[in-house]
Amino acid sequence: MEVTELARLRRRVIQELHESGMSYAHIAQEVGLTRGRIHQIRHGGPAPEGAFLGMGRLSIATPLKEEAIRARPVVAIEDVAAAQRLGELARGLGLEPSFEHVPVGGDIDLNRPNLVVICGPRISDAVAQVLAQDPVLQFERAGDGIWTLVDRATGIVYRSGQDQDPPTTSDVAYLGRLPRPDGLGSLIVFTGIHPPGSLGVVHLICTQLTELFTQVNTANFSVLVGTEYDAGTNEPREVKTLTPFYRLEEGNHAGHDGDEPREARPA
Repeated sequence: MEVTELARLRRRVIQELHESGMSYAHIAQEVGLTRGRIHQIRHGGPAPEGAFLGMGRLSIATPLKEEAIRARPVVAIEDVAAAQRLGELARGLGLEPSFEHVPVGGDIDLNRPNLVVICGPRISDAVAQVLAQDPVLQFERAGDGIWTLVDRATGIVYRSGQDQDPPTTSDVAYLGRLPRPDGLGSLIVFTGIHPPGSLGVVHLICTQLTELFTQVNTANFSVLVGTEYDAGTNEPREVKTLTPFYRLEEGNHAGHDGDEPREARPA
């Protein structure tokens, strides 16, 4: 694992130096390597953007939900597909994915490195507390009891197409890297208002990872993602970001009830 991450770091440093204006010949001279070796590092090894997800072993958690009729624990098909697709991407980036469930009741240890949780505030109080740290993008219940996503910077309230009248095949999802409860690291959290939104986030990550990494690197951030999906399969047809990438400064937390949220700046 250490060798893989060192190779990723070297490739990332060379890429950043070149993007800053240095030629590959100059980089080779500065670091004491031949141009041929710089070329090998640049084109070989794991892609630097893999650091967007984490390093080494990556844990991907999806929620178990209680079946309405028989009260058995079940998992949404979309969440399973999202986790598997993210795992395939991770393997291609030189990471080692493993899969687990957020148990019924929502109790999960979030104080771990390299953790991705596909879960929202309705399922898990622990996840809800992490999401509450975001000063700009928030899950909120509307007056009719429907879950929405709100951009406090603009005042726009986003409602899933399933919850509109007439309903549409669209959903809105939250994607963010947020501080862990212990303050000793971060975790990635994403979820749609409904399950198709989670598939949309994974589609965005799988198809635009380089752009995401360029936008936020490994910093804490949040963004809302809109998904138009197929009515028969719930597969994404069109995915786009609905808000800026808000960069969440270290120590930046949402206020308590009645407080104004602290400022977060677009990335």
